[in-house]
Amino acid sequence: MANKKSFLQVLGPGILFASTAIGVSHLVQSTRAGAVYGFATLVFVLMANIFKYPFFEFGSRYANATGKSILQGYKNIGKWVLYLYICITIGSMFTVAAAVTMVCAGLLDHLFQLDIAIEYSSLLLIVVCVAILCWGKFQLLDKLIKIIAIVLLLSTMLAFVMTLWNGPLPQAESFAAPDLFDNAGLLFLMALMGWMPSAVDLSSWNSIWTVEKIKETGYHPTMKESLADFNIGYLISSLLAICFMTLGAYLMYGTGKVLANNSSEFAGQLVQLFGFHIGPWSNLIIACAAFSVMFSTTITVFDGYARVLSETTNLLKESSNTKSRKKYYLFLAVVGLGAWILISVFRSQFRQLIDIATVISFVVAPLIAFMNLKAVTNKEVPLHAQPPKWLKVLAIAGLVFLLSFLLIYGYSRWT
Repeated sequence: MANKKSFLQVLGPGILFASTAIGVSHLVQSTRAGAVYGFATLVFVLMANIFKYPFFEFGSRYANATGKSILQGYKNIGKWVLYLYICITIGSMFTVAAAVTMVCAGLLDHLFQLDIAIEYSSLLLIVVCVAILCWGKFQLLDKLIKIIAIVLLLSTMLAFVMTLWNGPLPQAESFAAPDLFDNAGLLFLMALMGWMPSAVDLSSWNSIWTVEKIKETGYHPTMKESLADFNIGYLISSLLAICFMTLGAYLMYGTGKVLANNSSEFAGQLVQLFGFHIGPWSNLIIACAAFSVMFSTTITVFDGYARVLSETTNLLKESSNTKSRKKYYLFLAVVGLGAWILISVFRSQFRQLIDIATVISFVVAPLIAFMNLKAVTNKEVPLHAQPPKWLKVLAIAGLVFLLSFLLIYGYSRWT
């Protein structure tokens, strides 16, 4: 009973990770992969989940072993690594935040039948997210995400089982399967794997949330407990990616239906996919669940970037944390403003914005992956807490995987 109670104290950072992952990469990209390419991309989704696993796990491992986030590990390698990381973060954060907010705003518009421009519903969401984070801090975020995760998991599994039971819709006679390995297909493949299950450059967030959880509860979990929490979140996000791909493949692939390039219209299509076999009565429940998960993704993205920027600037200046909350509020505002400007620019180019954000994440993934491996095998991590041999081998294989596909994509673009 005591072990169960202590694990409940630990549970949280892994669920936050899952909530961040089960957003654009699942609701949009996985569904889109199934709708356009059927199950042709399934092997790449599985490979991305397997080969990226070590680099996300290292964030939780480092935090548990040292009591600090993996950002400290970057600094221990050399300050230049920390500077490099903050440049990568600044270069991608507005695009990522804009992409998740735009999807969430589309679901909000659909749920409440709002007849306003996407930039205004996005602004409303940004203000609400920033207000919740400023007021509730980590405790409210932690509790909110757990509830949302349960609702989405149950509704997705119900839709998935019903879809399997009823089978795929018939394909049109004139349907010709698109080529996954032409330029357009490879671009989408990079975009799909860029955020599958999430962007590697967001791996530092899990270590930050792990440290915050320790501070909040006053309980320092064992390594086994921290990794169990992370593995639960990672497994949920991996399984749901397959569920969303199946919905797209069974209900849209080859039928002549095309996913909308407008976030509000896409939201309607997504809700219809869920409710197709369950029944119209489920539309409201599905719409609430989909909005809830995207809202959780949006709020965790804003929280993650603000925390990373705040902690990174502290580490670079070697200053105390006395002004961390003020920096956190400032960076929340900066990320929100930058995201809103991008949404205003890309308001009618929904899929293009998402592809830009996800491809950027794939391009920087090998570099972040190497930094994580170097940090977790550095001398400040005790030998007994360092990754086992099989995980180091998987990490090296993961680096080869990420670099290989990056080179293939680069070659295809220049030939």
